[in-house]
Amino acid sequence: MLKSAGFGKNANFSGGIGEEQFASFQRQALADEMVKAGGLGLADAFYQSMMEASYDK
Repeated sequence: MLKSAGFGKNANFSGGIGEEQFASFQRQALADEMVKAGGLGLADAFYQSMMEASYDK
């Protein structure tokens, strides 16, 4: 998800090609910390949206 959002794509730490090669590690570390913090709350939002859509029919 973070890669698709473009996170780490242009960090500009003046690391050149090495920076690009290690961007996946940075994204993974951030994702791990997000999970430890309880996530983004998207599951509840998706569930509520699906429940509302099923009641509309």
